[in-house]
Amino acid sequence: MTAERIASVIAALPLPVLLIGPDERVRAANRLVDPILGTDLIEKHYITAVRQPAVIAAIAETRRSLKPGIARYTGRDGSRDTIYRVSLAAADGDVLLTFEDQTATEEAGQMRRDFVANVSHELRTPLTALLGFIETLSGAARDDPAARDRFLGIMAHEANRMTRLVDDLMSLSRVEEDERVRPREHVDLGALLSSVIKGLEPQANAAGVNVTLDLVASDEMVPGDAGQLVQVFTNLVENAIKYGAFGREVTVQLLPREMNQRLRGDAVQVSVTDRGDGIAEHHIARLTERFYRVDNHRSREVGGTGLGLAIVKHIINRHRGRLLIESEEGQGTKVSVFLPSQPVS
Repeated sequence: MTAERIASVIAALPLPVLLIGPDERVRAANRLVDPILGTDLIEKHYITAVRQPAVIAAIAETRRSLKPGIARYTGRDGSRDTIYRVSLAAADGDVLLTFEDQTATEEAGQMRRDFVANVSHELRTPLTALLGFIETLSGAARDDPAARDRFLGIMAHEANRMTRLVDDLMSLSRVEEDERVRPREHVDLGALLSSVIKGLEPQANAAGVNVTLDLVASDEMVPGDAGQLVQVFTNLVENAIKYGAFGREVTVQLLPREMNQRLRGDAVQVSVTDRGDGIAEHHIARLTERFYRVDNHRSREVGGTGLGLAIVKHIINRHRGRLLIESEEGQGTKVSVFLPSQPVS
């Protein structure tokens, strides 16, 4: 087969491909390999073209044994690491390399490992506490009513904490399952927000917080899942009460629909604003990550699981909306939800 014919065949392949000739120089490469290894590879020695010891060693072994091989190539795409599975095969003195992008698979695997580690960590603390108190109540505190009552109260608190974590994990799983299914029912946001605030009155009163509902637009209807939207706004108002406004004020505002460039259409805005201590800028981008907390001790103390905003993000994604968090230390926090006012196809 002529060099031109080889080049045209390789150019038509759907994967990044590199062909190394018997003289150890690159005979052909398609354009898909350019972002990985760079351009102008033809006639370069394969060591200069590939530049990674693991792949170079795999090429040498395939040339020697004439058996297929596998190697791992690590690259860089801007600020992101990329991982490729390189398959090698020998043919008539040539060595053919194909590159398969494994970055998404590697990231998903790392996310699963991190998730399991975080869940294990979150459950280990209350379980350790429960086991310790059970041991104490079975021994030294068996006949001490005061200690027994105090320990049982702590045990109930830790058990409730585990229950909240399991409930949030199940909720997150359900939301992720439904994320691709568009909600179609029509939801009255004004009535929904009034119901959410009414349900949180006992918690607000206990914290000395006045929650004000400002219905600039009182009759806005959006396509949505009412149960999930209740979950979203309950979480946001509850966070404002717990973390941002002890003894102060929280304002919930429903604004009329207007054109939103990010959503490419009309959208309704709901904002939850507190006058608390605010959040440092470097935390804001990570607030919707699973188990990410600005203040671990305080979050656990008030019953936070670290999953609330992750659930909120997934629900808003399902509604094809947008979540915007704005905060300044010492000035409070404003969380805005933008929901399309028309069904999204």
